[in-house]
Order: sequence, then structure tokens, then C-alpha cells
Amino acid sequence: MATDTDSLVAPRETGAPRSRGSARSARSTRSARAAAGRPGGRRRTGVAYLFLAPFLVLFLVFVLAPAVFGLWISLTNWSPFRATQSFVGLKNYIELFTPGSATSGDFWQSMLATGIFTVASVPFLLLVPLLVAVLLNQRIRAGSFFRAIFFAPYVLGVAVIGVIWKYLLDTQSGIVNHVLGMIGLPDNLPWTVDVPWAWITLVGVTVWWTMGFNTVIILAGLKGISADLYEAAALDGAGAFRQFISVTLPGLRQVMTFVVTITILASANMFGQSFLLTKGGPGNTTRTAIMYIADQGLSQNNMAAASAMSYVLFAFLAIISIVNFRIQRERAEKSAS
Repeated sequence: MATDTDSLVAPRETGAPRSRGSARSARSTRSARAAAGRPGGRRRTGVAYLFLAPFLVLFLVFVLAPAVFGLWISLTNWSPFRATQSFVGLKNYIELFTPGSATSGDFWQSMLATGIFTVASVPFLLLVPLLVAVLLNQRIRAGSFFRAIFFAPYVLGVAVIGVIWKYLLDTQSGIVNHVLGMIGLPDNLPWTVDVPWAWITLVGVTVWWTMGFNTVIILAGLKGISADLYEAAALDGAGAFRQFISVTLPGLRQVMTFVVTITILASANMFGQSFLLTKGGPGNTTRTAIMYIADQGLSQNNMAAASAMSYVLFAFLAIISIVNFRIQRERAEKSAS
């Protein structure tokens, strides 16, 4: 009786035909290996690394090195005004999770503000760009013009956005309240100095400012969906809404996974809007985690605690990103099965 190993190798020994795809793949692999082994192949590989070198240098200098240095700082009592630094282990992290400590209460209040802003802004930053992208994907006149109009605010810096909207939403002399008064609505709304108006302002300004980026990405994903799928759905009697549910959304699954992830990360790192429009107020209600970390590290010279806060925030964002990717992957596997 033939063993399992014999049965596995039997097709090759008896000359069983291989598929064209397998043969072509094998030939491509052998060709690639042969090319890499030749002097010309090694030269091309060296040229590729040469082009990557500037990015790698910048990544090491401005990303990896500061990240490692920040991790070391979080494990010490580091201060720019102290001659010697002492290793304190996880003390800075433990204090963040110890109620009543110097940094615990304010840090978790800022994390709560970050969570509120993220939960409030992300749905709008997904739905509004999705609808705008679907509309722009239709055959309309001046489509390029409208795409430019929606993307234009995104090219402005956060400082410009803050100054513009601070002026427009001023409680006493802002144009928005003036227009509301002209049409018979309250003309003294505290857009930046009271809740919930401060949150409405931060979410609204952020959506107006950044939705163009998500719109462009989703629009590119829509261009990749074959028109044959829509024609087949129409022949089956599917209307516009049914085509959107059955063709558009499944076709955008990978794109939306990317958009959801970067939108959550960007919202959780919000700083400029709150700093410029509300100053973290009223009180510290809209002071986000990044804003508090910057205050502790740069204004209070509490670098060690600020570094520990940064890594706690990083851990939360990493967990959220991993969970999001796993959920999307499971959905993709279920739909494919």
C-alpha cells in the first residue's frame, strides 16, 4: 500500500499535467529568482533601495527615533531642567490609572472629550462624503468643478480654518448669528462658549473642512466598480436604492475599511479646532487628549507623564484599528461564502 507521502508525490512521478496558470507562475518565479541572482538584477535592487533611502532616513529620524525616545522618557522622570534622569519604570503609567493622582482625573476627562468628538464626528465624516461621492460619480455637468469645490477646504491649514470660523461664529458680532437674526431665529447662540453648541461647532467645522479628502477616496473607489454590475442589477429589476445596497456598498468594502480607520484616527487626534475655536472650554469640556498632552509636555514641562499619556492613547487607537480591521475582514469572508 502506498504511503500518504507517495500519494502526494505520485502525480509528479507519473507526469500528471499541471495547469497553465501553475506553470506560468512557476516560470515567473524562476525568472525572478534568476534575474535577482544576476548582476543586473542586483543592480536594479540596489537602485530601488537607493530611491527608498530618503524616505527611510526621514522615517528613522522623524518617526522611529522620536517614538523610541518618547517610550524611554515615559519610563523615567525626564525633564529638560534636570541634570540627571532616573528610571522609574511604570510609575507614570500607574499614576494615570490611579484615581486621585496629579494627572489621572484630567487625563481621563480629556480622553472622554476625545471619545465624544470621535463618536459624534465619524458618522458624518463617513455618510456625507459617501453621499457626495455617489452624486459626483453621476454624469453631471461641471463634475470636475464640483469635485474641486468640495475638496478646496481641505487644502487650508487648521489655523486658517480656526480664524475664519472663530470670526463667523462669534456670539456678539459673528455673521452666522447676524444672519439667523435676520430670518427671525435666535441671534445670540453661544457657538463656542457653551455646550452643546461648542460640540456642534467642532463637529460641523471638522466635517466641512475634511470631508473633501474622504470624498475623493470614496469617489476613486466608485470608479473601480464595473458598470456591468449595475447593468445586471437593473436587468434584475433593482432600482437605484437597491443597486446602492447590493452593488455600491459591497464594491466599496475595502475602501470604506480604510476610510473608517483613518477617520477614527484623525478624529481621535483632533487638536487644532478645539485649541483655536473653544480653547478647550467651556471649562475643560472640549479639551481633547492631544490638547491635554501638549499642555502637560510643553507648558507644564511634565514630559514624562505626557509621554506615558501618548502611549496610552496610542494603545487605545491601535486596539480600535485592529478591531475594525477584523470586523471588516469577517464581514468580507461571510459575504464571500
